[in-house]
Amino acid sequence: MVEPFVPIRRTAAPADGTETPGPMAVRPKVPDHGALGALAPFAADPAVTDLLVDGLGRLWLDRGAGLVVSPHWRPVDPVAARRLAVGIVASGGRHLDDATPCVDVRLPGGIRAHAVLPPVSTAGPLLSVRIARAEPWRLADLEGAGMLTPEQGERLRSAVGERRNLLICGPAGSGKTSLLAALLAEVPPTERIVTVEDVAELVIDHPHVVGLEARQPNADGAGGVGLARLVREALRMRPDRLVVGECRGAEIVELLAAMNTGHDGGAGTLHSTGIAGVGARLEALGALAGLGPDALGRQVVAAVDLVVHLARDGGRRRVDRIGRFAGPGLEIVPAG
Repeated sequence: MVEPFVPIRRTAAPADGTETPGPMAVRPKVPDHGALGALAPFAADPAVTDLLVDGLGRLWLDRGAGLVVSPHWRPVDPVAARRLAVGIVASGGRHLDDATPCVDVRLPGGIRAHAVLPPVSTAGPLLSVRIARAEPWRLADLEGAGMLTPEQGERLRSAVGERRNLLICGPAGSGKTSLLAALLAEVPPTERIVTVEDVAELVIDHPHVVGLEARQPNADGAGGVGLARLVREALRMRPDRLVVGECRGAEIVELLAAMNTGHDGGAGTLHSTGIAGVGARLEALGALAGLGPDALGRQVVAAVDLVVHLARDGGRRRVDRIGRFAGPGLEIVPAG
């Protein structure tokens, strides 16, 4: 059973040593599984991290050891699958329809859902749900789970304390967001963390975190707010640490520019299938902002101090390598 929601108040001691009431840090609420409709009973299993409804209406579960088909779910027809997806997206305040057939949304309690409708989906409606952990991860938790060694944990703690700029990369489901949240929990409580995410996922055990989330355009195609603009807005919010939850487009250039102009201690995550492809992935994102490979390479080498690459072997998530970029070719070499 997941422990009930318990608010906790932390007091951060100022640099002069005086005791002053600090901001409230609250443990995230237990996820609102009711927003998931027919998926709610499966999401209530504390071991489940992902729920996936495929084009045949089957339900796949991940309890940490890879995906398996649930024998307790009766496959749904496309009409019922669409109704389920539309309802879940609406619970997060966004809309899913023929005009907007692909939607990413955050649900109460930190659940993240993604839905795709035909004809973008070549089969029936597709639904992917990521279940948030009830309490924020700390590095000690990840060490205990075997995701990283104590030596790696100490190295990363030192990097946070020294205000190194970090890029965490790896394939889907490798634990990038969990590791980033755990690292940010090591930031001194007197510093302000500003996060920018397409869909808010980060849950950080820290007393001063403010977040910005991208906004979907309305039915007329107006009112959308993208990540690149949000990064620029975040720079006006007096961040001690600027964090981009996942770099997927032109915002990578804004983040690199911030890291290169005095905003040390920043961090971001990047999707990559392997460490050899990180450089190519960065070049592709830079091209979206009109930045050539050479210019981007110089920006990356100057901005990013450490690259942390994650891997997933079966059900095990682990830190595969900690390195740095060497030269504008963006080769990753062991960090000295």
